[in-house]
Amino acid sequence: MDNDGSGKATINDIARLAGVSKKTVSRVINRSALLNEDTRQNIEAIIRETGYVPNPQARALALRRNFLIGLVHDNPNAQMVLGVQQGILGVLKGTEYELIVHPVDRGSTTMVADIRQFVERQRPHGIVLLPPISENPELAELCRQLGCRYVRMGSDVLDAPENSVASNDRAAVHAAVRHLVDLGHRFIGLIAGPEGFRSAFERFEGFKDAMYDGPMHFNAQAVERGDYRFESGIAAGERLLANEPRLTAIFASNDEMAAGALHAAKRRGLDVPGDLSIVGFDDTAIAAHLWPPLTTVRWPILEMGRAAARKLLAGTRDAQPEAAGDPLFLSTLIERASVASPRVA
Repeated sequence: MDNDGSGKATINDIARLAGVSKKTVSRVINRSALLNEDTRQNIEAIIRETGYVPNPQARALALRRNFLIGLVHDNPNAQMVLGVQQGILGVLKGTEYELIVHPVDRGSTTMVADIRQFVERQRPHGIVLLPPISENPELAELCRQLGCRYVRMGSDVLDAPENSVASNDRAAVHAAVRHLVDLGHRFIGLIAGPEGFRSAFERFEGFKDAMYDGPMHFNAQAVERGDYRFESGIAAGERLLANEPRLTAIFASNDEMAAGALHAAKRRGLDVPGDLSIVGFDDTAIAAHLWPPLTTVRWPILEMGRAAARKLLAGTRDAQPEAAGDPLFLSTLIERASVASPRVA
């Protein structure tokens, strides 16, 4: 039973043992509806008995697509990308699908053409688009033109439910800043994310909403912008802490920049949280490993990655329940030791 010389069963062996054509066996493997149920059960039993494993390259050729899920991104937040990967891989485990990661440069004039080439060359079953490139409607249209499934991830719902997973960044930041206000903080600074990111916009709006709702007014002088990296958090934190009156709290738009702000505070000899409270966003691994551990908004990145993969597998033999449900995932405040009431209210 080794027509190919490997000692392993082949599709020709299965066809011979079942007394059917190779095409019929292929239909069973590919879950075609054009089969008699008795024939299907007989062939499936022979496949189990022989231990036959379909050739993925041959299946891809027959179906004119590969069993690949693409993760396409241009994101400076490595922890965020890793979290999405973990979520997707958790769903793909035990299936015939594999993950392929394709970084791009959103500043390049050839970005859309590069993604087109990637999809045409790799022929993935579907792709997950991470922010900020997921916010580009041209990429969604490109996927539709090429017949490639896609899911856009973002800080707001960007597409139809089957093509979108999103978080409630604006409301989550509002709740986090209100927590600071409720503790008695009145001089609160913001380290905003980079221009051009929807997440940065939504989190900035949530901060302003909370400030306007409280017993103080939004102060543009208490806002500095970073690029979601640690070093930018240090620089922005230094600028904010040089202002008067001195801030009693800082909200940073991600954990990396919050870690930078904590570093800047330590440089100035400030006690956190005694002299300065700091809140981040994401709840990446760094948040719990800092000292003091960082109060932060938990971005449900694993759940969003899992949901994106489930949406792409909907309708396949590996489909999982609740594939195209509500695209919105709620972020929650995780309270740790970097926040306390100000010493002087």
